[in-house]
Amino acid sequence: MAFSTVEHTCDLCVIGGGLSGVCAAVAAARHGARVVLMQDRPVLGGNSSSEIRMWVRGAQGKNNRETGILSEMEEENIYRNPHLIPSLWDTVLWETVKNEENVTLLLNCTCFDAAYEGDRILRVTGWQLTTYTYHTVSAAFFADCSGDSILSYLTPARFRRGREAAREFGEKIGRPAADEKTMGMSLLMQARETDAPVSFIPPPWAKVYETDDDIGVNVRAASQTGALPNARREKRDHALATSGTNFWWIELGGDPAAFPDAESARDELLAIALGIWDHIKNRGDHHAENWELEWIGFLPGKRESRRYEGDRILTENDVEAGGNFEDTVAYGGWPLDDHNPAGFYSGPDQPPSHLYPAPSPYGIPYRCLYSANMANLFFAGRNISVTHAALSSTRVMATCALLGQAVGTAAAMCVREGETPRGIYERHVGALRRTLTDDGTWIPGLRREIPAAARAASCSLPPEQTAVLFDGMERPDADGAHHIELTPGARLAFAWDAPREIGGLRIVFDPDFSRESISKNYKMRVFAARCNVGLDFDGVRVAKTLVRDFAVYADGEEICRAENWHRSLFRLPIGRTVSRLEIVFSRTWGDEAVRLYSCDVY
Repeated sequence: MAFSTVEHTCDLCVIGGGLSGVCAAVAAARHGARVVLMQDRPVLGGNSSSEIRMWVRGAQGKNNRETGILSEMEEENIYRNPHLIPSLWDTVLWETVKNEENVTLLLNCTCFDAAYEGDRILRVTGWQLTTYTYHTVSAAFFADCSGDSILSYLTPARFRRGREAAREFGEKIGRPAADEKTMGMSLLMQARETDAPVSFIPPPWAKVYETDDDIGVNVRAASQTGALPNARREKRDHALATSGTNFWWIELGGDPAAFPDAESARDELLAIALGIWDHIKNRGDHHAENWELEWIGFLPGKRESRRYEGDRILTENDVEAGGNFEDTVAYGGWPLDDHNPAGFYSGPDQPPSHLYPAPSPYGIPYRCLYSANMANLFFAGRNISVTHAALSSTRVMATCALLGQAVGTAAAMCVREGETPRGIYERHVGALRRTLTDDGTWIPGLRREIPAAARAASCSLPPEQTAVLFDGMERPDADGAHHIELTPGARLAFAWDAPREIGGLRIVFDPDFSRESISKNYKMRVFAARCNVGLDFDGVRVAKTLVRDFAVYADGEEICRAENWHRSLFRLPIGRTVSRLEIVFSRTWGDEAVRLYSCDVY
């Protein structure tokens, strides 16, 4: 063989380095599994990366935002990258993975082969373009987070593609007959406002759109039936502003009869995109004289490919019913947002996207995250076990990140317990859910269990405040705020009648669920990522509700001092016998009160 081969052996091989793959790899590694993460691009983050720059979206509602590893990375990005430079977001993701000693990261490495025996995958092989090297990874478990379900091509893992017939699952937005069409992919642009006029000369191959009518309309059906008379019709939004469009509607690739592959669709999307920019700059009055095209993507962001079949297939009806499952490990809350396969070329009576309401949040069961017929295969992201209709909601990236953290945590549990993915559901799903909540994720309807060491301590706070800290609810809900407020400089102490072995300290600060203190821009409050940059752009800032400086003392000895802390979850390993543990909260990032959702020891 002309090229060398590197052999790897690990507990879990994660294929795909989007947000679901990153969260899966990090979660598994933090719980002791040896992980290899194989990513075919030079950067991590998938659709959120600097190569694509799709907004990260998730559950709607100000108190439903996703926490866990995803929020840890976003909070780091806000602190280090306040102007939201896309390439610096890449570095935050890369650093998060590289900081985990149990993870081997293979970038620019494309999985193209797999070996299996019966119902078990034995190994996969990837080609690393930058080193001209083959990498073969043998693992006990595999997690396909590739989006495109690469292991469904290379193994007998069961999968689905396209849109189900309505009669199969009784879905109201299903098709009269099943087909192979999918939601398409979008090629995005980003513009920047300058203080002087900027010209644009389109290439000769760009499309020509003389008027707004030539660009067409967005029609998003507001009714559950999808009847167009009840829909909102409007010109495709191409107004330039800091809060403006990200051009999601420059979308193709869902109809293979029109564009048979991603490359041909990308070529057409480029011509459309530059035609749109020519229209904005040169045809009509769009107040765009001082705007320049700062970036255009060459890698479109995909919405849908193959979907695996698991022990449970989540349907539209499950979503609309709220997804109340005994094995819920993640949640969604994005509307059922079903994009037309024709995308940009959809006609006036065939809108580019139908938008149907969905409850927020709704639960997603663990059984959707492992293969029905391959005993050691997990999956997370837009390729989980759902119907096309349900995928139109579950596919958004913040939801996918939660799915990835659940998969990584379950895989590490498989290694530790000697179980299969299905065995975790049958015998350990309660422990999986408890671990996820301990790690800072929220599972709707589940309150976190307070450790025995905390319950055995006397707390220096009044009983009513201690009760709030120990109520197991770490975000606001309809019943109340579930946090306490202290003044800066306040002390919180736990004491025991006799010295006790303490494993660690865990605190949940207020991340400002409203996001009002992070940015004045609505879209950047949803997730801290920028699109077009007007002269009014002022970036983001650390939530003023977070505690900035604090110290921890064990029997009077300072064991930790945190300065410029900027995350909502703080965990401190202690591993020593103590009689009294004390935390002194010095100052916040601007709020007048120290806000705590949880503080306990284990």
